[in-house]
Amino acid sequence: MSSVTTSTTSAAPRRVMLTDPGYQAFVILRIGFTVAPILFGLDKFANLLVDWPTYLAPWIDDIVPGSAQAAMYAVGAIEIVAGIAVALAPRFGGWLVAGWLAGIIVNLLTIPGHYDVALRDFGLLLGAVALARLAQRYHAKRQR
Repeated sequence: MSSVTTSTTSAAPRRVMLTDPGYQAFVILRIGFTVAPILFGLDKFANLLVDWPTYLAPWIDDIVPGSAQAAMYAVGAIEIVAGIAVALAPRFGGWLVAGWLAGIIVNLLTIPGHYDVALRDFGLLLGAVALARLAQRYHAKRQR
């Protein structure tokens, strides 16, 4: 009988959190920054969405071993790991994705004609930072 009371009292705070707009924003960002990196990472192996090696700056292609496509395989694996990190530990994963996006932005700014994508990725970087900050807030609330 006490387990029913315990589950009822623990469900009430969760319902309250689900009505909090800040928590809703956190959940939306967490889902987005989990799914998107995993899907884009998987696509690095298939090139269905775009020919990914064309987004690798020539100077980076010159310093990484192997072909541009081989580099994209490594990029894809890192993106999948970043998405999983957001799913499991968004306080860490948000910063990981933000750092990764910063590297992508530097890469894109060195390729003429890709500035629009760099600007879009800057917006995503801001979203990843917001996710990390919200994750910190809601992790602290859950600890209390």
